[in-house]
Amino acid sequence: MRRSIPVVLVSILAASTLAGCSSSGTSGSASTGATAPASAKGTVVFWDTSDPVAEAPAYKALIAQFEQKYPGIKVTYVSKPFASAENTFKTAAAGGSGAPDVFRSDIGWVPALAQAGYLQKLDGTPALSDASDYLAGPAATTKYQGATYAVPQVTDALGLLYNKSEFSAAGIAAAPTTWAELKTDALAIKAKTGKPAIFLDDASYYFLPFLYGEGGDMVDTSTKKVTVNSAAAVKAIGIVQDLISSGAAVTDTSSNAYTNMQNAFKTGTAAMVINGPWSTADDLSGSAFTDKTNLGIAPVPAGSVKAGTPTGGQDLVVYAGSANLTADEIFVQYINSATSQAYVAAHNNTLPTHQAAWSDPQVTGNAVLTAFEPVIKEDAARPAIAQGSDLFTPFDTGMQQILSGKVSAQAGLDSIAQNMLKVLNNGVDSGWTVG
Repeated sequence: MRRSIPVVLVSILAASTLAGCSSSGTSGSASTGATAPASAKGTVVFWDTSDPVAEAPAYKALIAQFEQKYPGIKVTYVSKPFASAENTFKTAAAGGSGAPDVFRSDIGWVPALAQAGYLQKLDGTPALSDASDYLAGPAATTKYQGATYAVPQVTDALGLLYNKSEFSAAGIAAAPTTWAELKTDALAIKAKTGKPAIFLDDASYYFLPFLYGEGGDMVDTSTKKVTVNSAAAVKAIGIVQDLISSGAAVTDTSSNAYTNMQNAFKTGTAAMVINGPWSTADDLSGSAFTDKTNLGIAPVPAGSVKAGTPTGGQDLVVYAGSANLTADEIFVQYINSATSQAYVAAHNNTLPTHQAAWSDPQVTGNAVLTAFEPVIKEDAARPAIAQGSDLFTPFDTGMQQILSGKVSAQAGLDSIAQNMLKVLNNGVDSGWTVG
């Protein structure tokens, strides 16, 4: 799934490619507790999910610094495509061979990996020595059934990205704060350009701000109800359909939807998109943003109930079967410290999860980073259930059918709800019903 979570200039990149390799450490079979000894020894295989070109250099620099501080620990860095990373990790962990010691996991994968027994609990270990400093939203993504199985590395959220010059040409002074305002602004821009002003990704993740805006959600975990086909969801779909049918927006249900959306925005064909910080480096490479200050970012507009955007990001997890837990936890502590996060943020324009990192001069002096603070304040936690990430597969399929006109909103959402029910009542869990 494309992620993963603004009014100002931005150039944020974060996202996803991954890797696989076998753990080969030789010591540290148990956690050390609260202190990270410089004498620790072992090998840590690290699967990274950052972009290998734009982001990996910052992590490799931190790894080099770590190995200087802890000469007894060798870090083996590996990278593989994000799309296959979760399954690659699951396969290796299930087989007891080839899993990494430390894995940069999408936040949506953590509950399922923890439920399966693949992750080491980190409570009371060096990896969580400064746990109280983490932002509440990202910290919540590390929990499963009361225990901590990850540390939050970067956070993100969807915002409204827009072309300031096209807004100005249409006489628009500020980003819209409601979907109704967005439609009005988009039609004003279309009157000037002759083209739909906003390009909407068809993936269900990008629909969540509309769903949250009407007070809806995919599921209600407290009652074990699937709520994706609620009246609120139907209303949210109606807002999207109205934007498209009015000519204010365009969408794409092809396999190249995301690429086509990005190309339209960065070349100036579309004036607005809903996207996250990971996209902005690509945006700023386009002809529409030769002047980088032309890129505006605002919080997603509000629906009739509120404004809301899904929490995204990446966590660091430790493989429960690792032979190097001591070294693993020390490595996680180092590479995810507030100082390290500020360094990564300054080099990669990713959003830190440490509160202390946000007051570091490397972050406070970066307008790109500080611009996202209003956006992440509107983020909404996704369901902290093992099957949470898997719900997007039937959701994506159903959204494509609805937006392509093959089924009505209610029929499509009802089908999505039934397919989500199959995912939830999977034999490991049960008792879910459609609300």
